Amino acid sequence: MTRRTDTPAKPEAQDQGAREALSRLTDENALLRAALAEARARLGEAEESGGQDALTALQDPRRFRGELERVVSQAARHGTPAALISVDLQDLKAINEGHGRIAGDAALRQVARLLKSLIRASDVAARNGGGAFSLLLDHLDADSALDTAERIARCIAAHPLDIGHAMVKLQVTVSVATIMPGDSVEEVLRRAARNRERVKEF
Repeated sequence: MTRRTDTPAKPEAQDQGAREALSRLTDENALLRAALAEARARLGEAEESGGQDALTALQDPRRFRGELERVVSQAARHGTPAALISVDLQDLKAINEGHGRIAGDAALRQVARLLKSLIRASDVAARNGGGAFSLLLDHLDADSALDTAERIARCIAAHPLDIGHAMVKLQVTVSVATIMPGDSVEEVLRRAARNRERVKEF
C-alpha cells in the first residue's frame, strides 16, 4: 500500500500570493474610500439642487424631460436644429460581477465626467438609469450631432477605468435622434429609442 504525501507549497509562492491578495485588497479599499467620498458629495449636491442623479450629478430623467420639452418647443417656434444623443455603457453587468459594484459605479461616474467634458455648457446631460445616458444638444444640426457622437465613443474608449490592480476598458454605443420643427416630445423619445436599438444590433 502506497501512502500519499502532499507536497507543501513553497514559502516563496505563498508569500507572493499573499502580497498580491493584499495589493488587491489595498486597491479595493482605496477605491471604496474614494467612491464613498464622491457619493457623499454628489448626494449633498443632489439634495441641495434637486433633479440630479445622486451617483453622477447629471440630471435625472424627470428634469431632463423638462429640458427636452423646452428644446422641442423652441424648435417649433424658431425652427432651430437640435439633437438627442443616447449613450449606453456596454458590459456594466460584467464590470459589476468581475470587479464589484464599486467599480461599476466608478465606471458610471467616469463616463458622466467624460460626457460633461465633451459637450458645451449650454447642453444638457442626464443619466436615465443603469448604464444609459442622454445628451440634449441645442442649436446643433444632424451632421454636427453625428460628429459629436463619434467623438464621444472614441473618447470613452480611449480612457479605461483605473481600479488599481487592473485597467477596465470602457465602451459605449451612441445613437442620434434629430429634433425637428413640429415634433412632439413623445415623437422624439420614440425616435431616440428606435435609433438606440438599431445601433445595438450592429
